[in-house]
Amino acid sequence: MAAVGLIEIRRRMKSVTNTQKITKAMGIVATSKLKKVRVKLEGNKAYNDHFEDVKNHIVNSLEGNNLYTKKTGEGKTLYLVITSNLGLCGGYNINVVNEAIKALTDNKENSILMVVGRKGKSYFNKFRIPIEKEFLNIDDDPKLENIKDISNLILNLYKDKTINSVYIVYTRFVSTVKQEVETKKILPLQISDNVDLKYNFEFEISPNMMLEQMVEPYINQKILNYLLNSKVSEQAARMTAMDGASKNAKDILDKLNTQYNRIRQSAITEEISEIIGGAEAQK
Repeated sequence: MAAVGLIEIRRRMKSVTNTQKITKAMGIVATSKLKKVRVKLEGNKAYNDHFEDVKNHIVNSLEGNNLYTKKTGEGKTLYLVITSNLGLCGGYNINVVNEAIKALTDNKENSILMVVGRKGKSYFNKFRIPIEKEFLNIDDDPKLENIKDISNLILNLYKDKTINSVYIVYTRFVSTVKQEVETKKILPLQISDNVDLKYNFEFEISPNMMLEQMVEPYINQKILNYLLNSKVSEQAARMTAMDGASKNAKDILDKLNTQYNRIRQSAITEEISEIIGGAEAQK
């Protein structure tokens, strides 16, 4: 019986060891991807802040109503939800999906849902929430080319008054151990909070015309920034999840090893007792 128990424990130890090798490898890959896309996010942040500043001054200089700054009564609210293509990243995806579902529940009849990432598509299909458009081929290292199809579709729907406002649900990267799900409004354009508008700019063309030329690259940039934040957060969450899984595997191996040694010691003790008993019987 002891031999059978030892064989079973060895089989389990081998299985856990193989799983641990996989989780360690995935953790290393996630760490490598995190470093790469984090550098890109940090570079993009400075550009994003300057672009935001320029947009604020143009919007502040507008005269009269403008399509891109005033919400019309026509159309629906669009939610673009950013998730990952792969799993094994803890609660990263379900947290974003839950945030989106809360927003959709409040205004279900007048909302349109678009999803970035296969996991988001899977969750929303599971919850039977209709998806208007899916974007499933975004790279782990997002580039501007990945964004243009999304922004062009959004702007066309906005100009046609199919939609009257656009919100992005994404995960903001704070640190490797902290990521926060946020919902940000990108249309209609608004002046950001805590912005210093004391400087006066002179425009060679009218602010309205400048805004018309700026709005497409601005939307491209905002979506790219949110995608980069989401990708860095995804890799950080996956790295943390894989580190936790590797530590759990180690704990299981330690327990199995202790159990293995106890059974083995018990079997040896039993054999010694049988030998001693046999020797005593022959006297």
